[in-house]
Amino acid sequence: MPDLGTYSFEVLSSYAVTLALLAALIWLSVSRARKVRRALEAAEARVKNG
Repeated sequence: MPDLGTYSFEVLSSYAVTLALLAALIWLSVSRARKVRRALEAAEARVKNG
């Protein structure tokens, strides 16, 4: 690990915040995609059956 000097806390905390935000964005995207897929399948089923 490189020597970060006096700014090690700031650098490491910014990395942690960035990783947390990326994880949240990925989780929200996946959950939204699943919700949209379910809605699309339901709409297709209504059209097919109806």
